Amino acid sequence: MKEYLVDEWLPAIKASVKESTHAHYRRNVRQHLVPRLGAQRLSTLSPAALDAMYADLLANGRADGTGGLAPKSVKEVHTILHKALHDAVRWGRIGRNPADLAEPPTARSPEMKIWSAEQLRPFLASLADDRLYAMWLLFATTGMRRGEVLGLRWRDVDHRNSRIQIMQALNVVKYKLVFSEPKTNKARPSVALDPVTSGALRSHRAVQAAERLAWGEGWTDSGLVFTNEDGTPTNPQRISRLFVRSADRAGLPAIRLHDVRHSYASAVLAANVQAKVVSERLGHANMAITLDTYSHVLPALQEDDAAKVAALILGSPQSDGDPGNFGQTKGRTS
Repeated sequence: MKEYLVDEWLPAIKASVKESTHAHYRRNVRQHLVPRLGAQRLSTLSPAALDAMYADLLANGRADGTGGLAPKSVKEVHTILHKALHDAVRWGRIGRNPADLAEPPTARSPEMKIWSAEQLRPFLASLADDRLYAMWLLFATTGMRRGEVLGLRWRDVDHRNSRIQIMQALNVVKYKLVFSEPKTNKARPSVALDPVTSGALRSHRAVQAAERLAWGEGWTDSGLVFTNEDGTPTNPQRISRLFVRSADRAGLPAIRLHDVRHSYASAVLAANVQAKVVSERLGHANMAITLDTYSHVLPALQEDDAAKVAALILGSPQSDGDPGNFGQTKGRTS
């Protein structure tokens, strides 16, 4: 297994996956799979051996030896191994994929922490004078991912039509800044901007032009919308740290920067924007991902829709407020 995973599989798939994805695969192979399965023969690997490995990861999987991995992390290990063994079947190395019959733990998603629209408002107000105010506004009003915002180029901003096209993302891989294509391979439509966000981007461009003049020959023309003051790309991890400090200063509950994306999605779904539109705006591969991720919003929407449909079919409730009169005509007897 060690020879197959490290010497054959990882090199073979390197050209077909993103650099960040390959680094994620390699890290899990070296930390979790090789120590537990490396000495096993690929041809004799069994579902029982995989189940035993998952149990060990749950109990002792942490690299620092302080306990086990979360079920979600173990499920990620299973997903990687399943792909590796699927490729082994495809390449004729084994006849079946033992991971098909294994039983990894159920990965329960933690309760989503989000801000309401009423909380997003004071956060943005507290940063009105911030150099990167347009960036914070873009997070809040479009639901874009961190890498997408920091990878945005001026040539992808259509000021005339108030739209942006997401063409690349900026992320950290092995302590290096790496540009890559957006997370999903699905062609993502351009994102419409509201007038306030569009105006903030115009103001930000003027600020950046002034910084460019101030730096002179020391300026780096990266073409990016949001940069360090010398024009170089901004480290995404630095922006996450700035967000945490800014939220704390604003007196708001602690959430991750990525949770602003969830806050945006929850707000637009609660505003009865069609799920298909929200899915396209968020760049999800399909609408099922949107509905599954934000299922916590749906019960309230269903109750609201149920009342609207009932009112349409049965008629509006009578003014006397008696629920028993819903859809009935006064004076009519059964």
